[in-house]
Amino acid sequence: MPRLRLALAQIDPTVGDLAGNAAEVRGWVRKAADAGAQIVAFPEMMLTGYPVEDLVFRKSFVAASKKALHELAGSLAEEDVVTIVGYLDADAIGPRNALAVLHRGRVAATYFKHHLPNYGVFDEDRYFEPGDTLIVVRVGNVDIALTICEDLWQAGGPFAMAAAAHVGLVVNINGSPYELNKDDFRLDLVARRAAEAKATIAYVNMIGGQDELVFDGDSMIVRPDGSLIARAPQFAEHMMVLDLDLPAADPDAPTGDLGEMRVERVVLSAEELPVPAQPAPPPEIAARVTDEAEVWQALVLGLRDYVRKNGFRSVTFGLSGGIDSSVVAAIACDAIGPGAVVGVSMPSEYSSGHSRDDAADLARRTGLDYRVTPIQPMVDAFLANLALSGLAVENLQARVRGIILMALSNQEGHLVLTTGNKSELAVGYSTLYGDSVGGFNPLKDVPKTLVWKLARWRNEEAERRGETPPIPENSITKPPSAELRPGQLDTDSLPDYDELDAILLGYVDGDLGREDLVHEGHDPQLIDRILRLVDLAEYKRRQAAPGTKISIKAFGRDRRLPITNRFKENV
Repeated sequence: MPRLRLALAQIDPTVGDLAGNAAEVRGWVRKAADAGAQIVAFPEMMLTGYPVEDLVFRKSFVAASKKALHELAGSLAEEDVVTIVGYLDADAIGPRNALAVLHRGRVAATYFKHHLPNYGVFDEDRYFEPGDTLIVVRVGNVDIALTICEDLWQAGGPFAMAAAAHVGLVVNINGSPYELNKDDFRLDLVARRAAEAKATIAYVNMIGGQDELVFDGDSMIVRPDGSLIARAPQFAEHMMVLDLDLPAADPDAPTGDLGEMRVERVVLSAEELPVPAQPAPPPEIAARVTDEAEVWQALVLGLRDYVRKNGFRSVTFGLSGGIDSSVVAAIACDAIGPGAVVGVSMPSEYSSGHSRDDAADLARRTGLDYRVTPIQPMVDAFLANLALSGLAVENLQARVRGIILMALSNQEGHLVLTTGNKSELAVGYSTLYGDSVGGFNPLKDVPKTLVWKLARWRNEEAERRGETPPIPENSITKPPSAELRPGQLDTDSLPDYDELDAILLGYVDGDLGREDLVHEGHDPQLIDRILRLVDLAEYKRRQAAPGTKISIKAFGRDRRLPITNRFKENV
């Protein structure tokens, strides 16, 4: 039985940085070669980054991608490692989500993605034309089928053809965005496809943040019987190297039209490859972590890459001493270091002493740059020239704070972070151009109840490491309040967050209607109230900052509803 040493490189590309991404590939190919690997696979659209969205329609970008591919192939001529890399291609039919096999200085084979996802955050039917040919390459007398991401998520197609073509290994390169608990579903999915293909599957996924999306890696290799051979960690660049004993190529395996797709074969080496001088490391299976740990890593990576890839060096935000701004502060410190984090306390006449104390305490615990800018003189100046009362005065305070943060951004170059959570965003519990001001929102897809869980987890994690917990206990335990009027609490305007989040989970994430929610046992009057708030707030959400997606249904790319809309669930 032939043995191949395979490397899976789960790394972090940047959309549009063709030269930088190619340099990353070259560096990781060298690492694979040093480890004795004979094949190395990189993620989906590695050369261009993913997703490229409407860059697909720029002929100059497509041409640059193809040029970069051939230049990369030439630069790897001295590396005797078969390299599998994703890129953007186009032919007479249209743009293609493509994969190339690079070998000895040339592009030895190309494969076009067959199944194109068109749900959730994906719009690939808008961008690409599907491929109709399964490419099988022979390396070391092993036949290897090549597939891309969504090909794995659909039964039939390439994996059924892989079985018909009698391959020993299927390589599947991915740009699969993170969602909570998606890792559990992926393993089951890869196992099902391995059984369908009757072959071992090597699944490699990218990591990193791209606007709202964050990719978690979680690369793996699974045998035909569904057993897991190896699995990489989440949210970290990593190269997994291991030896695979695989079936020898079948000399009588069919080719040509095999039903849904054609099968084409490319022979790179028909003889078994020599055994590498050094032994491969033992297979590794990275441990799974708690939900809170998983989400925290996603939020940290999403913010870090948004800051880094968009050229910012620091962030600023309103540090009120409340739970949301405290969690954002801790995420930011973990992502880019406390020296690059500016927390601004902006007390008004209604700000409690404990809130100011809690903000200062968090600053001491984390070491971030802490500043205090009282807003009351500015609010008074507005009120001297405007006849405002009630809610308008509350919103004015929030907008003065937004002006201060944006002024600091203009003056010092910080990225402004907004700190509203998913629950507040859902029901419109925010002030446009006030507390919603910002270029990025780490908590945009995090329900309030999960914000508290994350805070407790982060403090417990610090204690486990022998470090100072970053979030003051009082910020976690005190009743949440915007503190825009005397004695204000969130519960003056909203139901208990446990109730609110349960209804939002059904209505927003699950697309349930009113009767479905009643059937789940929720109070009908409360349902009507919450659904009305959610529907009315669509215009606010359309103007909200991007933020890291962690759920199956994030506001923005996942959930797109008309602002002008007279259909009401409670009518």
